[in-house]
Amino acid sequence: MPVSSAATVSPARRVRGCIRVPGDKSIAHRYALLAALADGPTTLANYAPGADCRSTLGCLRMLGVDVKEGPAGAIILMGRGLRGLRSPSEPLDAGNSGTTMRLLAGILAAQPFATTIVGDTSLSSRPMRRVIGPLERMGARIESQDGRPPLTIHGGALRAIAHKSETPSAQVKSAVLLAGLHAEGTTTVVEPAATRDHTERAVRAFGGEVTVENGAIAITGGQRLAGRMLEIPGDLSSAAFWLVAAAALPGSEVLIRDVGLNPTRRALLDVLQRFGASVATTVTSVDADEPRGDVAVAYDRAASIEIAPEEVPALIDELPAIAALAMHGGEVSVRGASELRVKESDRIAVLAAGFRALGFEADERPDGFVVRAPRRARGGVADARGDHRMAMAFAIAGLSAERPSTILGADAVAISYPGFFDTLAQLTRG
Repeated sequence: MPVSSAATVSPARRVRGCIRVPGDKSIAHRYALLAALADGPTTLANYAPGADCRSTLGCLRMLGVDVKEGPAGAIILMGRGLRGLRSPSEPLDAGNSGTTMRLLAGILAAQPFATTIVGDTSLSSRPMRRVIGPLERMGARIESQDGRPPLTIHGGALRAIAHKSETPSAQVKSAVLLAGLHAEGTTTVVEPAATRDHTERAVRAFGGEVTVENGAIAITGGQRLAGRMLEIPGDLSSAAFWLVAAAALPGSEVLIRDVGLNPTRRALLDVLQRFGASVATTVTSVDADEPRGDVAVAYDRAASIEIAPEEVPALIDELPAIAALAMHGGEVSVRGASELRVKESDRIAVLAAGFRALGFEADERPDGFVVRAPRRARGGVADARGDHRMAMAFAIAGLSAERPSTILGADAVAISYPGFFDTLAQLTRG
């Protein structure tokens, strides 16, 4: 059903049910971008339906890629080859999607034309220096607004570099690797902590070669990619909200079918087990080197949980959901997550303010937060500030309140999970 700018969430005794979640956003972005660079057609089944991944398709269309809607939500892209993209007639619009802007910047850095990428108000405030720096070292010239969008990328012949990231970022790593696919020589990226590795797996899925040795990820330029037929698994970051609700509400049990179980994304499941939930996973298949299967989470007991700095890179998208584990008298403490301040919103400030508005105790830290709840929060009005993950986290937290809660900016869920509130209604009826 359509979601208005405000949504009311009623208290629920428990959540129960068996569901599927939308296709994985991270994989969908990467498959679409690599499909555009491949030779021949690619069919992507279960393409993520949210606005962010649609922004990637819109940008590719502007670059001359033929993109068609196939049956049952599939997307068909006709690749233009490694250097076959066309100069767009107007700026590319990445919408709210930082992934679109950063990863596409890596590709555009190698094109023999200038391209401007713009975004919405939120994206226009997000820092881009970490991706601008290495791409300029490779030979591109990038204009920005003091390190923020819009970006005008003057592409051309690139040279390979060895890039050592100061801050773990799968998006920066991916941008450099995508640029390296076009560069002369072998480009390497070394991260201070491992981040999700969907780009590495996706390049291999399209017939390319990426090596990982002693923490260094390497790609050699000039490789030709071939179109494929691929199916995208469900998004574990979207499933996180239902799994957290099942872990925190007594009597709850949720089964997620056919969800991605990439090892670099499974840290959430370890957190839920430490919290006290019953967690069971079954890998049912591996497609294009991406494991997928079923995850069942049931309430068992609730405890306090602390997320240490070294855990943050593997949990950065799930931290808003994890905060809601505090909903029945627990405590969630997070340190080392200053990266949250430069996401779609300042997620530390917005999270703390929203949870307080719902009747929780929530404290900001410079690099994290602490959320505590009375045995039952009172409910209230929380403002998601246009951030999809904040809207979903507040909705889950509101399930434990004494009275209905209102989520302002609830329509932001369309960025990643358009059917979120329909699924919420289904599970609370279970």
